[in-house]
Amino acid sequence: MRFFLHFSYVGTSYSGFQKQVHQVSIQQKLEEALSIYLRAPVAIIGAGRTDTGVHAKEMFAHFDYPTTLPEDIVYRVNSLLPKDIAIISIKMVRDDAHARFHALERSYEYYISLQKDPFKINFSWQMYRQKPDLESMNKASLYLIGTQNFKALAKEGSDNKTDICSVSKAEWSHEDEFVLKFTITADRFLRNMVRATVGTLVSIGLGKYPPQHMQEVLMSKKRSNAGASAPAEGLYLCKILYPEDIFI
Repeated sequence: MRFFLHFSYVGTSYSGFQKQVHQVSIQQKLEEALSIYLRAPVAIIGAGRTDTGVHAKEMFAHFDYPTTLPEDIVYRVNSLLPKDIAIISIKMVRDDAHARFHALERSYEYYISLQKDPFKINFSWQMYRQKPDLESMNKASLYLIGTQNFKALAKEGSDNKTDICSVSKAEWSHEDEFVLKFTITADRFLRNMVRATVGTLVSIGLGKYPPQHMQEVLMSKKRSNAGASAPAEGLYLCKILYPEDIFI
């Protein structure tokens, strides 16, 4: 039987979601806890990967198990997990359901704190010396909408079968007086794409380039023409959408 694991985490203490040699990852901690409780080796496959320090309000993974799961599995496994990782639910799905390949779209949020705030130091980009212009960044964000090549905003050397992504939403808003939030939704994301996008948009917001610079960056297909990647701590994977018919 196949199950979807729905969970969230604070990524500050981890080397990202995916298992790595000599590094502590989210995947490692989840597999260890599930294996201890179920008394059998459990391997999970995630909906994607998040980098070191990146957070997830909503993440999914799937795993196989020969029989139905105990009713108290969420509670029991949560008790075995660190405080910064939490299982939300575990649901049975079709045998061919895949956490990565069946995802219809993903959404990320990025937060910028406009004041020095020790309580947000691991959860936002602290930018209290300069204030980027929201209107300029939203004008530039319009160039991201649609189906196009995002190679200029991907990590160099990434082994992507295609650099084409379809972005349906990209906008900045005020979370409150001192916090800016960027939301972006697409069918898929390239490695480091969101952080490179935010870094480029902020350079526009600080007046280094006009809004149409974003279009020029995308058309160039060169990472060197985009801005520096925004810090990892401000980034959150916040939603993954799946077709309803994969759930049993």
